Amino acid sequence: MSYETIRLELAENVATLTLNRPDRLNALTPQLFAETMAAIDEAVTNGARALILTGEGRAFCSGADLTARGETGLPEDLGPIVDECYNPLALKLANLDIPVVTAINGLAAGAGCSYALSGDISVMARSAYLLLAFVNIGLVPDGGASWMVAKAVGRVKALEMALLGERLMAEDALAAGLVTRVVDDEKVLEEATAIARKLAAGPTQAIGRIRKQIAAALTATLPETLQIERDNQSASGKTEDFKESIAAFAEKRPPVFKGR
Repeated sequence: MSYETIRLELAENVATLTLNRPDRLNALTPQLFAETMAAIDEAVTNGARALILTGEGRAFCSGADLTARGETGLPEDLGPIVDECYNPLALKLANLDIPVVTAINGLAAGAGCSYALSGDISVMARSAYLLLAFVNIGLVPDGGASWMVAKAVGRVKALEMALLGERLMAEDALAAGLVTRVVDDEKVLEEATAIARKLAAGPTQAIGRIRKQIAAALTATLPETLQIERDNQSASGKTEDFKESIAAFAEKRPPVFKGR
């Protein structure tokens, strides 16, 4: 399938989805949302076992395209476009059965910050920054930013970021626990790809359960979490990958996981 606002590449079971509107700092439009959703489905259908999300050029994503007109412009009532575009993408990324790695190659602002933080592993360029810019234009965080930031850094830091709308540079984002690694700018995609390949070569079903299990634990009670762990362990123990790991242990060799 051909796309106009994104680029999709699949190699070694890793799908790399690049937001590709560099002239607009990869700003979000309904077309970009639709193509991103379709590309994720295409990647999974074609056997991807890990997904990288990144941006073309000097930005990861600058958030909503505020200056576009016509079909891609913002409506007067923003509720429906959040329902139709922003929330479905946040939920699709959260509900995937494969891991998500974000390669934050440049600024990630507004909803672009939300999606940058949606990765299970986030690799950030040293010169990049996060910006909950919503308050600067009279809006509130969306795309899941309120949940992801508050869960990662707590109430006080989340309010500072959301109320002041100031840049949070990469090293500070790392110290706050918002991203996983900070690397030199030219190494971002290389590092993200190495991580994604490791994940893609792993026990995919267990990895898929782990990412959802951790998310559930953020709001579940201990008894609820224990039950989730029990059910996921039961299912994981029946996979071919678990059987392969037992055989590999007995044969003193590395396991070869197939994702089954």
